[in-house]
Amino acid sequence: GSRLTPLEIQLVMMRLAKALENDYILRSGGADGADDAFFRGVTPELQQTRMQIFLPGDRFKRHKAGLQGCIDATRLPAWPGALETVDRYHPVPYRLPAFARKLMARNAMQVLGANLDDPVKFVACWTPGGALVGGTGQALRIADDYGIPTRNLGDPAVLENIGDFLRRHQVDQ
Repeated sequence: GSRLTPLEIQLVMMRLAKALENDYILRSGGADGADDAFFRGVTPELQQTRMQIFLPGDRFKRHKAGLQGCIDATRLPAWPGALETVDRYHPVPYRLPAFARKLMARNAMQVLGANLDDPVKFVACWTPGGALVGGTGQALRIADDYGIPTRNLGDPAVLENIGDFLRRHQVDQ
């Protein structure tokens, strides 16, 4: 997450997506910044099968449901449950406009799956200084509640560990 992810971190995210594409399915939300970097890191021929990009409607940014692993989260049976997570995990849900609530709800599906019953193995993200802010913060609060490990590249030690992993796996820069 984070639309504000620095370019050098986005490049690491692209490499990480490439390194993991055969063993994991990327779940994301199609936003600018980190989401886009992870998206671009997956080999184009694998995007339809190795990604689940939960959109807050039929179209979001440059994405369209049904293409490149993109899913209209609002049409899934678990959507009402995803909306409920906004009130449970967001610090000030009553301040969110309707569209922001959709963005926050789709974060639950990124972490917990389309039916909210298939948690991810881990969350990789970047936030400034590793803080719980924005939509990424929402996803991190959900992950924490479910005991899902997180790797926040906003933490220099985590960034160094991921760099070591990428070097060991000889993922091109």
